[in-house]
Amino acid sequence: MLKKLKVIEGRLTDGEKPVRLFGMSTHGIAWHPEYVCEETFRALKKEWKTNCIRITMYTAEFRGYCMGGDKEHLKEIIEKGVNIAEGLDMYVIIDWHILSDQDPMVYVDEAEEFFADMSARFADKNNVIYEICNEPNGSGTWARVREYADRIIPIIRKNSPDSLIITGTPNWSQDIHCALDQPLAHSNVMYSLHFYAATHKRTLRQRLDRCVKAKLPVFINEFNLCEASGKGDIDVEEANAWFDLIDSAGLSCISWCLSNSGDTCAVFAKGCTKLSNWEDSDLKDSGRMIRDEFLHFADEENSK
Repeated sequence: MLKKLKVIEGRLTDGEKPVRLFGMSTHGIAWHPEYVCEETFRALKKEWKTNCIRITMYTAEFRGYCMGGDKEHLKEIIEKGVNIAEGLDMYVIIDWHILSDQDPMVYVDEAEEFFADMSARFADKNNVIYEICNEPNGSGTWARVREYADRIIPIIRKNSPDSLIITGTPNWSQDIHCALDQPLAHSNVMYSLHFYAATHKRTLRQRLDRCVKAKLPVFINEFNLCEASGKGDIDVEEANAWFDLIDSAGLSCISWCLSNSGDTCAVFAKGCTKLSNWEDSDLKDSGRMIRDEFLHFADEENSK
């Protein structure tokens, strides 16, 4: 049975020993719900040896939770994913996917309702992690994220006092140094760093390294090997540099994303409709490289 996760001295642990989570993120479940199924989750656990899945729910995009989406249906998809993951002994991240809304305070009332419901539904589940805002940007300053977190975290804590919470950081979750300078006044919280290897390079790695050495609890809960747009070529050299740092620091990481769209960041080939048993020809180059890195991570974790 999975243990609830706990941050101790900047490291993610099971309360006793360090833990590293790694796995895939779904795309927005309003558009790509098909991957939230036992067949796919089981394949990610058995074939790719991952131990975590991120369920992404957009807030302000068309048919997003706050833009006319079917709220109850979206919640049902999340609940389905949580239960499947629990049955497979996988952790699951519930992602309130702020993007075009920039500032998490824009839909804070909706976020309060959502996380009150989710934390009540899953109060007794050890495998649930709450990601309260994906990528603050533009007007989503650290001051606004702090204000938002101070409203949302107590709501989660009322129902689930010891669950792990992840919060985004400004500039599309790259400015983690803001959290280092002014951390939240809440326990068992980690801070997001996102990277796309063809865009985000040595400077961001140096920032990450500095924050990790200062014992800031960082979770890389979104990455890919292409440009930040999700398009363009993958940068193998930069990707390997990122994987080396992730490996040496023992960081958790989640890759974007389970999709067969034409974007580089979609790990499946455009014509692939399989939900499991993927062969190399079913994967884009990024998908093959990410899968192989996850298998490497799993081998390392099993050898400890």
